[in-house]
Amino acid sequence: MDRRTFLQTMVAGVCAFADLPLLHSALPKMKITRVRAYAPPNPNPLFNQADTVVTVETDAGITGIGEGGFPDALKQCAGRLIGQDPQHIERLWQDMSRSFFYPPGREKEHALGALDLALWDIKGKVLKLPVHEILGGMVRNYCECYNTAGIIPGIKPGMSVRERAAATIAAGYRAFRMGAADTPANTTFNTRQKLNQLYEECLQAREGVGKDGDWCVDFHQRFDLSDAIRGCDLIEPLAPFFVEDPVRAEAFGEDLPRLRKLVKVPIAAGEEWGNRWDFHPLVENHDIDYVRATLPNVGGITEMMKIAAICETHFVGIVPHFTGPVATAALVNSLGTFSGPLLMEYNFEGRELPHVKVCLDFKNGKLYPNDRPGLGVELDMGKLTQIFEVTKYDTNRAQTYFRPDGSITNW
Repeated sequence: MDRRTFLQTMVAGVCAFADLPLLHSALPKMKITRVRAYAPPNPNPLFNQADTVVTVETDAGITGIGEGGFPDALKQCAGRLIGQDPQHIERLWQDMSRSFFYPPGREKEHALGALDLALWDIKGKVLKLPVHEILGGMVRNYCECYNTAGIIPGIKPGMSVRERAAATIAAGYRAFRMGAADTPANTTFNTRQKLNQLYEECLQAREGVGKDGDWCVDFHQRFDLSDAIRGCDLIEPLAPFFVEDPVRAEAFGEDLPRLRKLVKVPIAAGEEWGNRWDFHPLVENHDIDYVRATLPNVGGITEMMKIAAICETHFVGIVPHFTGPVATAALVNSLGTFSGPLLMEYNFEGRELPHVKVCLDFKNGKLYPNDRPGLGVELDMGKLTQIFEVTKYDTNRAQTYFRPDGSITNW
């Protein structure tokens, strides 16, 4: 092919491409008409880890499903969605986050995140694609898990740590998880005594999973820095996969960097904490090895993918905390596309989820992706109790400012 023929071919191709409709023009125009919140059977009442089910309805007959948040924060965020196009997810996220005088705290980010899940669910249903395909596609065949609740085949009440660890690995889970000398709530927690107990139980965990098996331990933020250092040093020879939340979340910025310099065990932190601005310095400085960010707490899939990008940049893994089943389905869709190390906390094996007819594809200790549109979740509305609905756009308590190009800036 000579130069002239090549250029003619290229011009013809460009002209043909120019005749194709732009992607956004092919998407149907729609508006959000109503947001509803529901309580599932046996709801979890925690303010910043509620399993409230939310639906975002549109005039196109497409409804998105999300999960999380508490009524007051959900109502405020939902009021900014009515009448808006649900497919402008980033813009709606910025509006819900920035339109009020005070920056969103953890509880509001959790509510905002629940609605963000529903917006991504709508996007997938419009495109007839699972969310993981929209985000670039899965990079793994499945998501490896570790079990929290212990309701798995082979585990019975009264079993030792060694026996539970062995049964967990036999059930197909990647790792066995244990608490640091777990004690019933509202009782005395003697940290000195618990550290001695910790070593004995971690020794059993190592024996249970075997020489090449994995186990992890959650310190639950119950130790001060000095005790956390001692605890990490005690169990270092037993090679834990990670030590979770070794110090209080309020001290993460100060104590985790100190701890990182003094101990050699891998550290995971953040299940009760943070957005990308919180996690960034810890990740950039390698003060933690695994981020415990989860959905919807961090602000939904929109925010989670930004945290994942920071982690990928600095070769830090993600071990998301569990929340509800819908949010767990969203974790598979979003973090299944994350190329770094991933281990998911799972506690739904053996539990009934009557309000979700279709949700999680779990087998032999692993969560699998699926090809269902959106988040791949279907609800049984008869099992849900409506809490509230929002149908009007909120202009009373919010103000939005724009840059000259139309993008949103700070209040």
